[in-house]
Amino acid sequence: MAVAQVDARQLVRKLEAALGVENVLWRDYDLRLYEYDGSIDKARPQVVVFPTSTAQVAEVVRLCNEAKVPLTARGAGTGLSGGSIPLDGGVLMVFSRLNHILEVDLENLRAVVEPGVVNLYLSQAIAGTGLHFVPDPSSQKACTIGGNVGENSGGPHTLLYGVTTNHVTGLEFVTSSGEVIETGGKALDAPGYDLTGLIVGSEGTFGVVTRVIVRLSPLAEAVKTVLAVFDRIEDASATVSGVIAAGIVPSAIEMMDQLSIQAVEAAVHAGYPTDAAAVLLIEIDSLQEGIEDLLGSITKICEENRAREIRTAKTAKERNLLWLGRKGAFGAMGRVSPDFYVMDGCVPRDKLPEVLTRIEAISQKYGLRIANVFHAGDGNLHPLVLFDSEHPGEEDKVREMGYEILAVCADVGGALTGEHGIGFEKREMMGLTFNDDDLNWMNLVKQAMDPTGLLNPGKIFPTPGKCWMPRPRRAAAVGW
Repeated sequence: MAVAQVDARQLVRKLEAALGVENVLWRDYDLRLYEYDGSIDKARPQVVVFPTSTAQVAEVVRLCNEAKVPLTARGAGTGLSGGSIPLDGGVLMVFSRLNHILEVDLENLRAVVEPGVVNLYLSQAIAGTGLHFVPDPSSQKACTIGGNVGENSGGPHTLLYGVTTNHVTGLEFVTSSGEVIETGGKALDAPGYDLTGLIVGSEGTFGVVTRVIVRLSPLAEAVKTVLAVFDRIEDASATVSGVIAAGIVPSAIEMMDQLSIQAVEAAVHAGYPTDAAAVLLIEIDSLQEGIEDLLGSITKICEENRAREIRTAKTAKERNLLWLGRKGAFGAMGRVSPDFYVMDGCVPRDKLPEVLTRIEAISQKYGLRIANVFHAGDGNLHPLVLFDSEHPGEEDKVREMGYEILAVCADVGGALTGEHGIGFEKREMMGLTFNDDDLNWMNLVKQAMDPTGLLNPGKIFPTPGKCWMPRPRRAAAVGW
């Protein structure tokens, strides 16, 4: 039963009674602000709610179940796969007011936070303790830890430290029936099934997370950041494989191609050489003793692969400026294109030169530029297709390009996502890497966790019997 078939006004009144009038939006003007995330898809909710407690979340879930209304959870809306857009309308639950750091447990290296806490704020809050929260998506100034949990987000430093699931030890979440459940805890490992690991990365399709226990990590004693400049992107790719093959695992190895470099340099003036074919941003952290040896080994590998310049940041300011450029790369694309469509696929490191060549061929085929900026160390690609949505047909074209790019990733033994999730964007592409048995097992888990199918419907799973076809997703034309 769709939300338009129920007494919508009655549902709004019940939500206002449960959360307060100030925490419920239902007028069309307000809803337009919540019909999109960081992807190019749109769908408008029919009501937006801002819970301020776990009890309120549970009550909203109960009311949605009672009215058979779909419910979608949303963090800061920075997601890039359409994961938080409400495809079937219904209720959109926003966590910007459930945003407190509840506990910092220094003895156990843990923090307990609500889902609306902005990623970077946690590390800032504990800056004087010598600890930090490791997962650092490029959007960490805006994205929330609840959203990170939903998408199992990564970031540049996941090469050494892992993604969000490696830094979450426990959760509180509300099931599809409105029951409040706790999984895991502060201990390193909890007995029984790893339900915490099951929920992290489930994109809000299993339950609504209301509290997160995260691991805090000591800041490194010594850090070195290297900028290596190359005249051929193949040499930069070979350097990545060479560093890992030598038994060195830096905390980050990031790559940008020339188009990305030019956009970033125009935006932040970090000192990137705009005539280079590619640059690598390599960061190592360790004990003070031995870090110079690691730096020397990396420098030698860069030289062996024909790096024309190797520059080590001499100050914290210089290091931060280099990272400001890398983490601001997506936003910098606005200087060279009205719109961009970012993809997220993973490939084996040794396939990087081949995959980048094939991506360039796709760019030539469709006549649209592609900028490459990505986590080279773990093969997590982020090709950005540059286009103008005002030109008729270009949005459909970039969707076709996105499919072909991910098909290349699958063809070389890679994955459809490294950190952005499947969401709506890639659901019809799941057949590229999973067979029917795989998808059936996943569906069984989904049905067990969400038997009503009301939690973030339309995400992850392909439409039964449908072959992939790129189609624009417009704002849902539904109303009260």
